[in-house]
Amino acid sequence: MAYKRLQNKIALITGGSRGIGAAIAKRFAKEGCHVAISYAASKEKALFLMKELEKEGVKTLAVQADQANPLQAANLAKKVGEHFGRIDILVNNAGIYVDGSIDDSSLDIEGITRLFAVNVGGVFATTRAAVPFMKDGGRIVIIGSINGERMTVSGGADYAATKAALVGYTHGWARDLGPKNITVNLVQPGPIDTDMNPDNTEFAEMAKRSVALGRYGKPEEIASAVAFLASEDASYVTGATLTVDGGFLA
Repeated sequence: MAYKRLQNKIALITGGSRGIGAAIAKRFAKEGCHVAISYAASKEKALFLMKELEKEGVKTLAVQADQANPLQAANLAKKVGEHFGRIDILVNNAGIYVDGSIDDSSLDIEGITRLFAVNVGGVFATTRAAVPFMKDGGRIVIIGSINGERMTVSGGADYAATKAALVGYTHGWARDLGPKNITVNLVQPGPIDTDMNPDNTEFAEMAKRSVALGRYGKPEEIASAVAFLASEDASYVTGATLTVDGGFLA
């Protein structure tokens, strides 16, 4: 790393124990940022990641929290804010995927309800609880999805709706928090090679044919975009959507 843009900042990354969240945590630590993450069930992965981040000389904290539970989501932000004394950067990364067609009589209603609770309600509850700990120059980055703009397969409408809701929150919260000089931006990943969406399936081969660059992205490439939006380099960027999809939507 040529320079550390996030030196001594305090960041909370929800769902940070694996995948894109873990890549963001590693990038932040390399940039000199102290990192707190939440995890739902992957305690061993979370603790292993903490040890890895601490090699960069930063302070860490891992907190178990179910983002579907608004009380746990709010207490997460409160615990991190009280532990470090402030929150400079909030990355709303935690999310799940549940599919099902609206005309399917066996549609998993409980699953869809949890989908909205995590992907929308959790973002709302965590952000609302984190804002009192944020000062002038704070950064909020929300991880959305290109599916918020375009759903290419059947059964994904509810997931797409949760991600589209985050676009609305990004625009509205940018207005709400602009007077406090807190920026709010959205990153929309395209096909990214993670445990949930590996680059070695029949679906992946099909998806890559729609990507201008002809390949899946890496979690580290999303982390680079998030690090930019969390830094002073993006001080005049708010209410924006940054699509990182290799040209899928081009």
